[in-house]
Amino acid sequence: MRLAEAPISETFERNETRPLIVHVVRQFLPNKGGLEDVVANLCHQLLARGYRIRVVTCDSLFSDPERKLPPHEIIDGLEIVRIPWSGSSRYPLAPQVFQHLADADLVHVHAVDFFFDALAWGKFLHHKPMVATTHGGFFHTPKYAVVKKVWFNLLTRLSAHAYRQIVCCSQSDRRLFSRIARKRAVLIENGADIAKFANCAALEARRRIVTIGRFSINKRLDRLLDVMQVLAARHPDWHLDIIGTVSDLDQSSLEREISARGLSRHVALHVSIDNSAIRNIIARASLFASASEYEGFGLVAIEAMSAGLLPILNTNEAYKALAETHPTLMLADFSDPEATALELASAFARLEASGPDIREGMIGDAAGYSWDKVAERYVDLYAEATTPKTSQRQPLRQRGHVA
Repeated sequence: MRLAEAPISETFERNETRPLIVHVVRQFLPNKGGLEDVVANLCHQLLARGYRIRVVTCDSLFSDPERKLPPHEIIDGLEIVRIPWSGSSRYPLAPQVFQHLADADLVHVHAVDFFFDALAWGKFLHHKPMVATTHGGFFHTPKYAVVKKVWFNLLTRLSAHAYRQIVCCSQSDRRLFSRIARKRAVLIENGADIAKFANCAALEARRRIVTIGRFSINKRLDRLLDVMQVLAARHPDWHLDIIGTVSDLDQSSLEREISARGLSRHVALHVSIDNSAIRNIIARASLFASASEYEGFGLVAIEAMSAGLLPILNTNEAYKALAETHPTLMLADFSDPEATALELASAFARLEASGPDIREGMIGDAAGYSWDKVAERYVDLYAEATTPKTSQRQPLRQRGHVA
């Protein structure tokens, strides 16, 4: 039995005629995060459009690698297959991915890691048309910058040739990946679940800030806390709600950081809470802040806009690209707490003066990131990727017609 023909799930009928898209991503549900949310939302959109979906992912959360998750599970109609992995969470080695591709019409790889390289170099085993979405590549921090640059220009460049299209989810990604994929690097900005927190921010200006995201070092919550220290000294009403899930920073470490700055009255930590609880917190806030050093796209800023919050964002490449498109957003250098505190105070003053207009503009801008529109662009991309170059492009309707 060849590697690509190993047993696959019996959940769906083998004579099923709906096209099957296999999404490959290093982390997925039940984990929470920007990458996981993007893949889940796209999969649900595709499911509603008549596709079959399988998600192949690692068999444990990187935040809790010893706890193994079920090898097979159906969540909200999505078939999830989990496979063993070893090595680094940035480049998890998981060769069993080849065992779950035999009946795929198209393979969609998310992020640039082991899966991106292995499925490219192993294409002679599975012979499947493939697309990939960059999600920021692997330039999430400046750490090992020289090694990453060499890797990108050599191995990633070679691997990219195996993909029909490389989907860049931000302008900064497209500028980067067009160097190695040229015209095959196309821009499809991530969709956002704009209904999740729609129009729920406080109606009047308040000195309350929300930040949302996994507790990881590159999010630079330490810098955001330094800014809060400055703000709290200037006005007692300033308050920050930190919402997220444990990653390479744990809850006790963050609590110590908060306490060490004397911010226990001004900062609240909310760990792994549901969307209903998050809405209730946003309902008391007017501002969103992110000190993140790196973002693949800036999905959380779009969700904040959909709520009617005014974002103040660190000057990383993704946020700068977002601010070019949406000038109402504010950028700040969070490595300078005094200057950033002034920006946040200025944002509050703007809301006091023109709050309803700013809020309406934020919500309107976020509407352009509806997943319904983004999914249609992916459907068109899939049709192009599965059509031989000599043929006229056709929708991916039934099994067996792909190249």
